[in-house]
Amino acid sequence: MTTLARRLVAEGLGTALLLAVVVGSGIMAERLAGGNVAIALLANAIATGAGLVALILMFGTISGAHFNPVVTLSEAWQKNMPASDAIPYIVVQIAGAFAGVAAAHLMFDVPVVSASTHVRTGVAQWWSEFVATFGLVAVIIGCSRSRPGVTPFAVAAYIVAAYWFTSSTSFANPAVTLARSVTNTFAGIRPVDTIGFIIAQMLGAAAATPLFCWLYPAAHREATVAGTVAKDDFAGVAARRDATHG
Repeated sequence: MTTLARRLVAEGLGTALLLAVVVGSGIMAERLAGGNVAIALLANAIATGAGLVALILMFGTISGAHFNPVVTLSEAWQKNMPASDAIPYIVVQIAGAFAGVAAAHLMFDVPVVSASTHVRTGVAQWWSEFVATFGLVAVIIGCSRSRPGVTPFAVAAYIVAAYWFTSSTSFANPAVTLARSVTNTFAGIRPVDTIGFIIAQMLGAAAATPLFCWLYPAAHREATVAGTVAKDDFAGVAARRDATHG
């Protein structure tokens, strides 16, 4: 079993790299887009999605590759991890997120910390964050319980889509939200606006977790098909296997 120390390092490093991707690609996109915000957002979204696939594949087998406090809380709620590990996970995610922003700033020769002035507030944006986070947790639970091998790609695809179908551009992550408040760049959010986003994110995750755990019942403890056989289906699968080999 992977030690807690290794899992925490993986979570912190993975979250740092995620923020370096989000903020760094945002800076690069803004500089190259010549004022075209749509092109800048497209570049930022594609880079974020590509980075997510790589990072989840890299760290998934060590820490679960949460990189997100609401994902960690959802996983603890589902008893997929010890509840006592949730707080350490969240602490290193937040610390890693701020480190990632600093790393991106250093790569583009901007101040290491600069409070954002990018206004992101209002009911539409809060609702967007609720929907974005609800969908993210739904994708994670649904795919991890039905087709776990595609989960990294499904999560990345959803985030790329959510950049475009939400007015908030889908932060869907309290650690990301807090860290993006100290980057006065394309990816930033005013510090005062982070509270509304985080509340909406927490509510979205709280709504999605019980619903999708009901839609996708946890696999029977003896299930052997990559943990994807629902408890109620396991008897049928076993019966068919016995009939085939009888």
